[in-house]
Amino acid sequence: MRMFSKFQIIILLLLAMGLLPAASFAQVAVGVGVAIHVGPPALPVYTQPPCPVDGYLWTPGYWAYGPVGYYWVPGVWVAPPRVGLLWTPGYWGFAGGLYGWHAGYWGPHVGFYGGINYGFGYGGVGFVGGGWSGGFFRYNSAVVNVNSSVVRNVYVDRTVVNNTTINHTSFNGEGGVNAQPNAGEQAAMHEEHVGPMANQISHEQSMSQDRNQLASMNHGTPGTAAMDSVNGRRFNQQGRIANGVSSGQLTPAETKNLENREAHLNGEIHNDRAANGGTLTPQERQQVNGQQNNLSRSIYDDKHNGATDQYGNNEVGARRDLQQQRIANGIRSGQLSPSETAKVEGHEESINHNIAADRAANGGKLTPQERSNINKRQNNASKQIYNKKHNAKTAPR
Repeated sequence: MRMFSKFQIIILLLLAMGLLPAASFAQVAVGVGVAIHVGPPALPVYTQPPCPVDGYLWTPGYWAYGPVGYYWVPGVWVAPPRVGLLWTPGYWGFAGGLYGWHAGYWGPHVGFYGGINYGFGYGGVGFVGGGWSGGFFRYNSAVVNVNSSVVRNVYVDRTVVNNTTINHTSFNGEGGVNAQPNAGEQAAMHEEHVGPMANQISHEQSMSQDRNQLASMNHGTPGTAAMDSVNGRRFNQQGRIANGVSSGQLTPAETKNLENREAHLNGEIHNDRAANGGTLTPQERQQVNGQQNNLSRSIYDDKHNGATDQYGNNEVGARRDLQQQRIANGIRSGQLSPSETAKVEGHEESINHNIAADRAANGGKLTPQERSNINKRQNNASKQIYNKKHNAKTAPR
């Protein structure tokens, strides 16, 4: 005998009473594993990492629910189960006073995902970020972020870009997105489906153990919003550091320390792989994960310790802020490796110390000569940032 969840029983009653369209029930009854009274937070705004491997497909981030409430599962690039399959994202639906989760799946066509605008090609209906052609996936670079040195099959179609205000509502139903499956989506529901792969499941489970992902901790702004691959911790950490630099939550001194640790860990990984034919042993992976967990906690603590990198509304302050934004962009893009970032931030830290000392000696002000000296030092720092962003060295993946 088939057992129904409380949420499904309510849906069946609503269907019997004619209060819910029959077309929607086929989707509601599939993949519902959780039914709760509190809706998920709004979808966070984040930057999509570049596709790391030709043929990988983007799976948008979403709010999952666990014993301690909602937690964010970062969007991530993954390899599909086989050529020709596309990902239909999961979504939250609201009916009968309860929120239920509809799990995502792989299939030949993109089905109904609640009309939720997940971005990056998933605007609420279908997928416009690319498609399969002759056994290869072609990416629409107007919608998705690809690493042009890795991904060759690209095209540009800007006609699919929606320039209207994006709705970050994360659930379907009353109070959320009011959408019903269209004919194509209904047909896709009845096609052969493949459920989330093992690495997608482990990706969700690992996020449930990270306090930075809990809505109760991050108030709707998760520590890690997106990753370039499952277990892509290094990209994850660099993105968080970049956000901290950009927002001013991380000072140059804090960033230098974090990036020195990241560079040291990257060196360990490189040496371990070289000693083992390009792979890591299970023990080495466990050790790396433990070090990344420690680094993750340090990033969180440094971003929330009250020390900020705010320079004030003045010419000198504006110049320092501009340098930090350039550094943050270099971290995000991978143009600045951890070791390079540590060096340029060390330079900025030294300049900041000089400015503080000069101001302390002059009642909080800078003399014209001191301003001139600072400007020369920032010019040198600017050249250093440019050169390191445009050399052949990039952050490891």
